[in-house]
Amino acid sequence: MEFTSYTFSLIFTILVIGGLIAYAIWSWRKRKHTSPVSEKLELSRHEQNPILSPQAHKEWEIAGTFNPAAMLDDEGRTHVLYRAIGTDGVSRLGYASSEDGANFDTRSDYPVFSMKNPRMTTIPTVTVVKKYDPVIYPSGGSWGGCEDPRMVKIGDKIYVTFNAFDGWDHVRIAVISISEKKFKKGHWDWSQPFMISPTGEVNKNWVLFPEKIDGKFAILHSISPEVQIDYASYLEEFASGKRNIKSRFGQKTPRETWDTWVRGAGPPPIKTDKGWLVLYHAMDKKDPHIGYKLGALLLDLTNPKKVIARAPAPILTPEEWYENDWKAGVVYACGAVVKGGVLSVYYGGGDKHTCMAQTELAPLLDWLIQYGKV
Repeated sequence: MEFTSYTFSLIFTILVIGGLIAYAIWSWRKRKHTSPVSEKLELSRHEQNPILSPQAHKEWEIAGTFNPAAMLDDEGRTHVLYRAIGTDGVSRLGYASSEDGANFDTRSDYPVFSMKNPRMTTIPTVTVVKKYDPVIYPSGGSWGGCEDPRMVKIGDKIYVTFNAFDGWDHVRIAVISISEKKFKKGHWDWSQPFMISPTGEVNKNWVLFPEKIDGKFAILHSISPEVQIDYASYLEEFASGKRNIKSRFGQKTPRETWDTWVRGAGPPPIKTDKGWLVLYHAMDKKDPHIGYKLGALLLDLTNPKKVIARAPAPILTPEEWYENDWKAGVVYACGAVVKGGVLSVYYGGGDKHTCMAQTELAPLLDWLIQYGKV
């Protein structure tokens, strides 16, 4: 067979077309079978992290300033309540505020709320003197007090939920409130704390929705094995014992995703046009050296018990020195605000520092909807 220039041109054309077709098929198969986990969206840490750290001249917070609640007021100022641990091993709440959310020009010289004996608010008991042990510590570095606050503004009041810890036989969810006017003026005239979780149970990570739903307070008290929400006309219904929240915690089936052990909600839910954004804490059995990573859920606006998207990968993983300073491998978010379309997440690093990480809200929601199928 004699090969002419025409024959060579024809063969070359066929090979090129065949190559283009093969590449198109390969690209389509790759896009189709690529795991969503390969598509990542991670928060960007603020360059000034940690934005709050223990101050040596304050004995009440010298051991830790972390796990901050956060709120944005109508003037655009960010307020945080952070968990502080003193030399006596007691957890108290400190306060700071900032115009830009990162540089805090106001910070309390003294605790703005203290609760040394949580069980004394509900049942009489004999006071037991405990000795703080910085090595064998029972809960995040302290042996008692108020831990891990979450804060929401509903109407003209600010509500704070926190863990009232007085030993592992008394870990309950407490609520305090204050008028927004007093809060912004620094008049720390809090209501008497009361418990909304039942006795005899260990409960953490309960948060309030930032608005009433169908005229009632909504309490998100578990996200695993499913989203669990209770509603009440008055939160005192639970404190009086007339009602109990029956909260379940566990995993439905073994999970093969990055969040093999879902722990609980982080900051209070954030209302968006795509759904309720809930950030949550989870662990991965494939990374046993890492304590907590941060994930995201999107809940239906009309039926918030329905999960419509779940992050295919963590949006924040403990990697920096300040996230491994005291307790290694911990990012623990308790507060988040949205300002100018930017989501700012306030979290505790290493059970010692207060840190902040950010992302634009719209791309985060789009990412969740596109890759976070449930």
